[in-house]
Amino acid sequence: MEAREAAAAAAVELAEPGMTIGLGSGRAVWAVTRRLPAGTRAVVASELTREVAVEAGLEILALDGSFELDLALDGADEIDGWLGLIKGGGGALLREKIVISAARRFVVVAEASKKVERLGHGFPLPVEVVRFAWKDTRRRLSSLLPEAKLRLALDRTEPYLTDEGHYILDAPIPPSTDPAGLAELATHLREVPGVVDHGLFLDMADMALLGHPDGSVERLKRG
Repeated sequence: MEAREAAAAAAVELAEPGMTIGLGSGRAVWAVTRRLPAGTRAVVASELTREVAVEAGLEILALDGSFELDLALDGADEIDGWLGLIKGGGGALLREKIVISAARRFVVVAEASKKVERLGHGFPLPVEVVRFAWKDTRRRLSSLLPEAKLRLALDRTEPYLTDEGHYILDAPIPPSTDPAGLAELATHLREVPGVVDHGLFLDMADMALLGHPDGSVERLKRG
Protein backbone atom coordinates (compact mmCIF):
# COMPACT_ATOMS: atom_id res chain seq x y z
CA MET A 1 0.00 0.00 0.00
CA GLU A 2 1.53 3.29 -1.15
CA ALA A 3 0.60 5.28 1.97
CA ARG A 4 2.12 2.69 4.29
CA GLU A 5 5.30 2.36 2.25
CA ALA A 6 5.73 6.14 2.10
CA ALA A 7 5.54 6.41 5.89
CA ALA A 8 7.92 3.46 6.27
CA ALA A 9 10.49 5.00 3.94
CA ALA A 10 10.39 8.26 5.91
CA ALA A 11 10.86 6.35 9.17
CA VAL A 12 13.92 4.50 7.89
CA GLU A 13 15.60 7.87 7.26
CA LEU A 14 15.52 8.46 11.04
CA ALA A 15 17.51 5.29 11.72
CA GLU A 16 21.12 6.45 11.89
CA PRO A 17 24.11 4.05 11.86
CA GLY A 18 24.92 2.71 15.31
CA MET A 19 21.43 3.20 16.69
CA THR A 20 19.57 0.54 18.63
CA ILE A 21 15.95 0.65 17.55
CA GLY A 22 12.74 -0.58 19.16
CA LEU A 23 10.21 -2.03 16.75
CA GLY A 24 6.56 -2.42 17.63
CA SER A 25 4.15 -4.54 15.65
CA GLY A 26 1.79 -4.25 12.72
CA ARG A 27 2.00 -3.84 8.96
CA ALA A 28 3.55 -0.37 9.01
CA VAL A 29 6.31 -1.49 11.38
CA TRP A 30 6.95 -4.59 9.32
CA ALA A 31 7.33 -2.37 6.24
CA VAL A 32 9.95 -0.37 8.17
CA THR A 33 11.67 -3.54 9.37
CA ARG A 34 12.09 -4.88 5.84
CA ARG A 35 13.74 -1.60 4.79
CA LEU A 36 16.29 -1.42 7.61
CA PRO A 37 19.87 -2.42 6.71
CA ALA A 38 20.91 -5.96 7.64
CA GLY A 39 22.75 -5.96 10.94
CA THR A 40 20.70 -3.13 12.46
CA ARG A 41 20.38 -3.71 16.20
CA ALA A 42 16.76 -3.97 17.23
CA VAL A 43 14.47 -4.90 20.09
CA VAL A 44 11.13 -6.33 18.95
CA ALA A 45 7.78 -6.06 20.71
CA SER A 46 6.06 -9.13 19.23
CA GLU A 47 6.88 -12.59 17.98
CA LEU A 48 5.50 -11.67 14.55
CA THR A 49 7.88 -8.71 14.35
CA ARG A 50 10.70 -11.00 15.43
CA GLU A 51 10.01 -13.26 12.43
CA VAL A 52 10.10 -10.31 10.03
CA ALA A 53 13.26 -8.91 11.65
CA VAL A 54 15.11 -12.23 11.49
CA GLU A 55 14.18 -12.58 7.82
CA ALA A 56 15.51 -9.04 7.21
CA GLY A 57 18.83 -9.92 8.85
CA LEU A 58 18.53 -7.62 11.85
CA GLU A 59 20.44 -8.28 15.08
CA ILE A 60 17.79 -9.00 17.72
CA LEU A 61 18.62 -7.86 21.25
CA ALA A 62 16.93 -8.58 24.56
CA LEU A 63 15.72 -5.54 26.49
CA ASP A 64 17.75 -6.52 29.53
CA GLY A 65 18.12 -3.16 31.29
CA SER A 66 21.74 -2.62 30.22
CA PHE A 67 20.98 -0.01 27.55
CA GLU A 68 18.44 2.56 26.42
CA LEU A 69 16.90 2.49 22.95
CA ASP A 70 17.79 5.39 20.69
CA LEU A 71 14.50 5.28 18.81
CA ALA A 72 11.21 3.39 18.94
CA LEU A 73 9.11 3.01 15.79
CA ASP A 74 5.55 1.76 16.03
CA GLY A 75 2.18 2.07 14.33
CA ALA A 76 -1.23 3.13 15.61
CA ASP A 77 -4.83 2.12 15.17
CA GLU A 78 -5.90 5.72 15.72
CA ILE A 79 -3.99 8.97 16.22
CA ASP A 80 -5.37 12.37 17.14
CA GLY A 81 -4.03 15.88 16.62
CA TRP A 82 -2.29 15.84 20.02
CA LEU A 83 -0.35 12.66 19.13
CA GLY A 84 -2.54 10.59 21.42
CA LEU A 85 -2.89 7.01 20.21
CA ILE A 86 -5.04 3.95 20.42
CA LYS A 87 -2.92 0.83 19.94
CA GLY A 88 -3.41 -2.86 20.49
CA GLY A 89 -5.37 -3.97 17.44
CA GLY A 90 -2.62 -6.50 16.82
CA GLY A 91 -2.58 -7.61 20.44
CA ALA A 92 0.95 -6.43 21.36
CA LEU A 93 0.06 -3.33 23.37
CA LEU A 94 1.80 -4.37 26.60
CA ARG A 95 5.14 -5.20 25.01
CA GLU A 96 4.85 -2.16 22.73
CA LYS A 97 4.39 0.14 25.70
CA ILE A 98 7.41 -1.40 27.42
CA VAL A 99 9.60 -0.95 24.34
CA ILE A 100 8.43 2.63 23.79
CA SER A 101 9.09 3.49 27.44
CA ALA A 102 12.66 2.27 27.04
CA ALA A 103 13.38 4.65 24.14
CA ARG A 104 14.69 8.20 24.08
CA ARG A 105 12.37 9.03 21.19
CA PHE A 106 9.14 7.49 19.88
CA VAL A 107 7.96 8.04 16.31
CA VAL A 108 4.62 6.78 15.01
CA VAL A 109 4.54 5.28 11.52
CA ALA A 110 1.06 5.04 10.03
CA GLU A 111 -1.25 5.75 7.15
CA ALA A 112 -2.90 9.17 7.18
CA SER A 113 -6.30 7.46 7.32
CA LYS A 114 -5.52 6.56 10.96
CA LYS A 115 -5.77 10.23 11.97
CA VAL A 116 -9.05 11.04 13.77
CA GLU A 117 -10.67 13.99 15.48
CA ARG A 118 -11.37 11.96 18.62
CA LEU A 119 -9.75 8.76 19.84
CA GLY A 120 -12.27 5.95 19.84
CA HIS A 121 -14.21 7.46 16.96
CA GLY A 122 -13.99 4.27 14.89
CA PHE A 123 -11.83 1.84 16.86
CA PRO A 124 -12.50 0.17 20.23
CA LEU A 125 -10.04 0.49 23.08
CA PRO A 126 -8.14 -2.76 23.80
CA VAL A 127 -7.63 -3.61 27.46
CA GLU A 128 -5.25 -6.45 28.30
CA VAL A 129 -6.38 -8.53 31.28
CA VAL A 130 -5.20 -11.65 33.08
CA ARG A 131 -7.16 -14.77 32.32
CA PHE A 132 -8.00 -15.52 35.94
CA ALA A 133 -11.50 -14.21 36.75
CA TRP A 134 -11.56 -12.16 33.54
CA LYS A 135 -15.35 -11.98 33.59
CA ASP A 136 -15.23 -10.36 37.01
CA THR A 137 -12.56 -7.96 35.75
CA ARG A 138 -14.93 -7.06 32.93
CA ARG A 139 -17.72 -6.50 35.46
CA ARG A 140 -15.53 -4.13 37.46
CA LEU A 141 -14.57 -2.31 34.28
CA SER A 142 -18.19 -1.73 33.36
CA SER A 143 -18.41 1.65 35.09
CA LEU A 144 -15.60 2.90 32.82
CA LEU A 145 -16.19 0.86 29.67
CA PRO A 146 -19.68 -0.64 29.78
CA GLU A 147 -19.55 -2.54 26.47
CA ALA A 148 -16.27 -4.47 26.73
CA LYS A 149 -16.18 -7.71 24.72
CA LEU A 150 -13.68 -10.55 24.83
CA ARG A 151 -11.50 -10.70 21.72
CA LEU A 152 -11.58 -14.05 19.96
CA ALA A 153 -8.86 -15.78 17.98
CA LEU A 154 -9.10 -15.99 14.20
CA ASP A 155 -10.97 -19.29 14.36
CA ARG A 156 -13.64 -17.53 16.49
CA THR A 157 -13.84 -20.55 18.81
CA GLU A 158 -11.24 -19.64 21.46
CA PRO A 159 -10.18 -16.40 23.15
CA TYR A 160 -7.30 -14.52 21.59
CA LEU A 161 -4.08 -14.83 23.61
CA THR A 162 -1.37 -12.16 23.67
CA ASP A 163 2.31 -13.11 23.51
CA GLU A 164 2.27 -12.85 27.32
CA GLY A 165 -0.67 -15.25 27.58
CA HIS A 166 -3.33 -12.68 28.51
CA TYR A 167 -6.81 -11.96 27.19
CA ILE A 168 -7.92 -8.73 25.54
CA LEU A 169 -11.21 -6.94 26.07
CA ASP A 170 -12.21 -4.51 23.31
CA ALA A 171 -14.51 -1.68 24.36
CA PRO A 172 -15.95 1.42 22.67
CA ILE A 173 -14.86 4.65 24.35
CA PRO A 174 -17.92 6.71 25.37
CA PRO A 175 -18.34 9.45 22.72
CA SER A 176 -18.51 12.18 25.35
CA THR A 177 -14.91 11.50 26.44
CA ASP A 178 -12.67 14.51 25.72
CA PRO A 179 -8.82 14.58 25.85
CA ALA A 180 -8.84 15.32 29.59
CA GLY A 181 -11.32 12.49 30.08
CA LEU A 182 -9.03 10.13 28.16
CA ALA A 183 -6.18 10.84 30.56
CA GLU A 184 -8.49 10.19 33.50
CA LEU A 185 -9.75 6.98 31.88
CA ALA A 186 -6.17 5.78 31.33
CA THR A 187 -5.39 6.30 35.01
CA HIS A 188 -8.52 4.59 36.28
CA LEU A 189 -8.12 1.57 34.00
CA ARG A 190 -4.71 0.77 35.46
CA GLU A 191 -6.23 0.83 38.95
CA VAL A 192 -8.65 -2.04 38.23
CA PRO A 193 -7.29 -5.36 39.59
CA GLY A 194 -6.90 -7.81 36.73
CA VAL A 195 -6.05 -5.14 34.16
CA VAL A 196 -2.49 -5.52 32.88
CA ASP A 197 -2.47 -2.49 30.57
CA HIS A 198 -4.57 -0.66 28.01
CA GLY A 199 -4.27 0.70 24.49
CA LEU A 200 -4.26 4.41 25.30
CA PHE A 201 -0.78 5.76 24.53
CA LEU A 202 -0.97 9.36 25.70
CA ASP A 203 1.91 11.86 25.89
CA MET A 204 4.32 9.23 24.58
CA ALA A 205 4.86 10.03 20.88
CA ASP A 206 7.35 12.71 19.85
CA MET A 207 6.41 12.69 16.17
CA ALA A 208 4.15 10.92 13.69
CA LEU A 209 4.86 10.11 10.05
CA LEU A 210 1.55 9.74 8.24
CA GLY A 211 1.70 8.40 4.70
CA HIS A 212 -0.79 9.45 2.01
CA PRO A 213 -1.89 7.42 -1.02
CA ASP A 214 -0.03 9.83 -3.34
CA GLY A 215 3.26 8.96 -1.61
CA SER A 216 3.55 12.18 0.40
CA VAL A 217 4.18 12.09 4.16
CA GLU A 218 2.56 14.34 6.75
CA ARG A 219 4.69 15.06 9.82
CA LEU A 220 3.09 15.80 13.16
CA LYS A 221 5.26 16.92 16.05
CA ARG A 222 4.52 17.28 19.72
CA GLY A 223 3.90 20.87 20.73
